[in-house]
Amino acid sequence: MLSEASNFWGLFKSGSKEREFRKAVEQIIGEKPSNPLLYQLAFRHTSASKETNIGGFRESNERLEYLGDSVLGMIVAEYLFKKYPFKDEGFLTEIRSRIVNRESLNQVARKIGLEKLIQFDGQRIAHNRTSMYGDAMEALIGAIYLDKGFRFTRSFILKKLIANYFDLDAVIQTNTNYKSILLSWAQQEGKKIVFEIVQENGKHHHKEFVAQVKVNGEAISTGGGWNKKKAEQEAARRACESLEIKSTQ
Repeated sequence: MLSEASNFWGLFKSGSKEREFRKAVEQIIGEKPSNPLLYQLAFRHTSASKETNIGGFRESNERLEYLGDSVLGMIVAEYLFKKYPFKDEGFLTEIRSRIVNRESLNQVARKIGLEKLIQFDGQRIAHNRTSMYGDAMEALIGAIYLDKGFRFTRSFILKKLIANYFDLDAVIQTNTNYKSILLSWAQQEGKKIVFEIVQENGKHHHKEFVAQVKVNGEAISTGGGWNKKKAEQEAARRACESLEIKSTQ
């Protein structure tokens, strides 16, 4: 049985529901979509991929996600470069990372209503523990870029997303990169930090990784997540709590 989101998606087969889909996309991006098929593909999670006639290739939003990730990163990089002319490369890289990381994109995707449009297989993925909302956001940006061009996409990212959903002062002041905090602490204290993936649970579309943090060879904490980076961040967060390490920012 598919999820409610998948069932909702299936309703778009009728003409009236297709119009509703186009209207939903228009409300999100601020203009009527010229190529609705691009947006339909942008909201098709890999768990609901469809096989094509080309060598068994399964079509999902992964290729659009790849494109959107590059477009988003470049536009945010340009924005920060111009906004902070006297900040160094390290600062710009870190702030861009906080804006475009999966957690931030997951939250923004829900706020603009992508959660209701994503097609996924509820038997193959636990949607409450996945990055599919952020993935869909990047795929949407890829679709907008192909459909509307660079100038429109840039305006969408800066005026619809950055301006409405990111408080840059708060982003700068809040460092949630616990791995970075832990490594900085270790460098100051002369400690050796090692991250290891010690366990993998589940199958491809419903997989959890467990990471472990060692300080000078001693296991300090473990943390789980749906990808290795997320697991390491959670393990680092718990290590920071255990060692009572706080960000110096």
